[in-house]
Amino acid sequence: MILHPAIIALLVSSILISVLVLYALWYGVQIIRSWDLRSGSSLQLDLERRTYLISTVLAYVFGFQLVSLFLLIYTADSLSSLFTGAMCAAGTFNVNFYGYPLLVLKVINFLLAGLWLVVNHADNQAYDYPLIRKKYIFLLFFAPYLVLETVLEVLYFQGLRPDVITSCCGSLFSVNAPGVAGDLAAFPVVPLQYAFTVVMIATIALGVAVAVTGRGGYAFSLAAGTAFFLGIASLISFISPAIYELPTHHCPFCVLQKEYGYIGYLFYATLLGGAVTGMGAGILTPFRSIPSLAAIIPSMQRRLAVLSVLFYTSACLLTLVSVVRSNLRW
Repeated sequence: MILHPAIIALLVSSILISVLVLYALWYGVQIIRSWDLRSGSSLQLDLERRTYLISTVLAYVFGFQLVSLFLLIYTADSLSSLFTGAMCAAGTFNVNFYGYPLLVLKVINFLLAGLWLVVNHADNQAYDYPLIRKKYIFLLFFAPYLVLETVLEVLYFQGLRPDVITSCCGSLFSVNAPGVAGDLAAFPVVPLQYAFTVVMIATIALGVAVAVTGRGGYAFSLAAGTAFFLGIASLISFISPAIYELPTHHCPFCVLQKEYGYIGYLFYATLLGGAVTGMGAGILTPFRSIPSLAAIIPSMQRRLAVLSVLFYTSACLLTLVSVVRSNLRW
């Protein structure tokens, strides 16, 4: 394993996150089984004290979970010079089998962590904690993904060997490459541009509707999730080539480098932020009928919708500027 400060920080934090989540889950199971706010038993009092601490700890833990995705990508990009054939993070993730599964799982966990934080925040606003069982059931589902992420991270970093010859992004994200990356690179550009435009406009319009009326959370959540995946596909298909001004260069990682103004970080931050806040507005919809949340959920949904609209509008503006300023014409 390469001893790099960022790698050590990622491994230590990932292991610590897993340990804290498993600790929280131990009491979460007890809360799922025994929580009763009307009871004055010693068990209930103990659970109430512990849930305050656990919720606070998990809020910080999942906050760092969000940041760690960008730290992982930055670390992979900075290590690319150590591997023969690698030009950016694309080659570093391809050094061994565990790199890309780790990255995909990291993105999934980013979205799940963001949604858990939304539910937790809503629960903490009500006087009777009506979502406490639901958020710990959510954690029960989420915890295995976090543990698996830690396992993959250990295996990935342990398997990094400087003498390994890896593939460059040009071969990994080319029209002839096998798999999803190659399919996206070879996908006709114009239809995807139209699809990106239509979905983004629809998502922003639905977000404005939720912000104004407080309704339509399910449709907006679905649109926000679709916009995220379509945004990633568009970044590979036509946005990155427009930035590079090379029709054959589809790498979604070179845009993170200095010569392109680190614009890739802005793309990923806006897409991820728009997805979490947009889907977060939808995940709260079933709880609007709970009396203690009746006045809280609509206002939260409006704020989340506004944030999602701002994120996705920023992504659209970045795309527009990148395509218009480019000398590449399709």
